[in-house]
Amino acid sequence: MFVISKLFWMLVQPLSLVFFGGLAALALFAIRWRKAGFVVLSLSLSILFLTLYTTLGTVLLQQLEARFPRPDADPHSVACMIVLGGAFETEVTTSRGGIELNQAADRFVEALRLAVANPQARILVSGGDGSLSGQYEGDAAASVRYFQAFGIERSRLIEEQTSRNTDENVGNSRVLLQQAGLSNCLLITSAFHMPRAMGLFRKQMLDVTPWPTDFRTSGKVRFTLDFTQPTLNAQQTATAVREWIGLASYRLMGRIDVLYPQP
Repeated sequence: MFVISKLFWMLVQPLSLVFFGGLAALALFAIRWRKAGFVVLSLSLSILFLTLYTTLGTVLLQQLEARFPRPDADPHSVACMIVLGGAFETEVTTSRGGIELNQAADRFVEALRLAVANPQARILVSGGDGSLSGQYEGDAAASVRYFQAFGIERSRLIEEQTSRNTDENVGNSRVLLQQAGLSNCLLITSAFHMPRAMGLFRKQMLDVTPWPTDFRTSGKVRFTLDFTQPTLNAQQTATAVREWIGLASYRLMGRIDVLYPQP
């Protein structure tokens, strides 16, 4: 199922749909099915326009980010926190070592901030190698160097190094939490990812407090034309579409109880 989901996303992400739609249109024109070719080409160009030159992706993303608002103040005491992986450039760190963070870095920046403020808290980092090749270190392994570089003792860390997706994050973390006798942890992940993550934790009957971070929208964007930043628009659209597809597929497979989990 993991491999199927990876291949499925490669095919259905917006720019892939445009590319394969263009190929299909050329094939239809070649066999002189011109009306069908024109329809497919028009659909492909429409997807491309919406992806590159509108705020559609940002609007879809900010709806996800608004689902679980971040609390106004820090918790009085934190016994444990769960940090979902996806913030390290593990292809780079596997060969070069060190610490290389990506756009989701706020997950670990926030975890570090809370770890310093709550020296009693344990930190469970959940993230193995999510690549198809399976030849890279995961976020849990890379996070050891990260936390130790800032003075966090390794004895405080719990490393879940085998998960490849969010569903496995939760299932594997459940076992480790039980073994360590930990409960009522903060759940730290990107705000847009929180609805799916919370749905999975609730399905596993794990009580966690959502602590969203890595916000990528202002929360005030409306749908409009935007010709100023097509690369960012494409990235926002891909992130939003992937997350909405993830919610729908997890609901269809019974991994979450509702399509759009809420507080």
